[in-house]
Amino acid sequence: MQLNDFDFELPEALIAQHPLPTRPASRLMVLERAARRVQLARFPDIGQWLTAGDVLVLNDTRVIPARLMGHKDSGGRIEVLLVRRQPGAEETWACLTRCSKTPRPGVRLRFAEGLSAEVLPGGEEPYRLLRFACQDDFSEVLERVGRIPLPPYIRREDSAEDRERYQTVFARHAGAVAAPTAGLHFTPELLAALRAKGVEIHSLTLHVGLGTFLPVRSEDLAGHRMHEENYHIPAATADAVNLAKAEGRRVLALGTTSTRALEYAVDEAGRLKTGEGVCDLFIRPGFRFQIVDGLITNFHLPRSTLLMLVAALAGRDFILDAYRQAVTEGFRFFSYGDCMLIV
Repeated sequence: MQLNDFDFELPEALIAQHPLPTRPASRLMVLERAARRVQLARFPDIGQWLTAGDVLVLNDTRVIPARLMGHKDSGGRIEVLLVRRQPGAEETWACLTRCSKTPRPGVRLRFAEGLSAEVLPGGEEPYRLLRFACQDDFSEVLERVGRIPLPPYIRREDSAEDRERYQTVFARHAGAVAAPTAGLHFTPELLAALRAKGVEIHSLTLHVGLGTFLPVRSEDLAGHRMHEENYHIPAATADAVNLAKAEGRRVLALGTTSTRALEYAVDEAGRLKTGEGVCDLFIRPGFRFQIVDGLITNFHLPRSTLLMLVAALAGRDFILDAYRQAVTEGFRFFSYGDCMLIV
């Protein structure tokens, strides 16, 4: 398939710039694949389409305040976005930088509260390697001086509200630079209601990187390379998923990030493996799903890898027809937008 096969018209007014007053206030579009039927509902009604014995797998990554504002020793201003911590290197990160002149190796950068960084050699374009130093714990300082890295299509500065709302209620393991946004709709009460119904809820961790926003530049999809993201599958989650598959019960992924991790960490026998690793799986139409039977997700960018993933699960024509209906019905799109359930 070609990149143009995943285009659709999206009015800019439908791109949600702020969260709704409450997490579950969003709308829900349900796609029933077998019947090729679309139903419209409210998000709190999602339990109508989940049954006892279903396994719901969520991503418990936590977004870090990855935007830093500082200056070079020369005095020039610089903005730094932490993208990915380098394995085995103490507080060395691959970063994006925004300034009047790209900093060269050896340049020192200064931020608030005594936080500094040195630009190191290496780093794959467009990233720079930065080694950070401070007297206090780096994570604690980052929490105080860093800013929430809102997606580029949210055209405003981050606010105090985003500290809470651009984070799921089940976020535990810090490391993401973007939220697993399908999870933003859930409250502890909604999760408890699903458990009371008999839905098993388990977690994995995939630290969402900037690759989720990067455009596909190759017209031929076979030429696109996904960025790597660190993940971890706990033993309890692998055991629950494997038992459900063996017993013919459904496994539903909460978000495209959970989907990628589940479908990447599969062995030759089709069983989910426990442990950690680096995921660079590009799911597009033609992909054979081995774990995921259903998906809870938001509405995605035209021509994006996320749209290609949901099209792989539900079918390209069915998805694009549903997106056109969502536009007509005034659904809100992207991170703070409304939700879709594919079953």
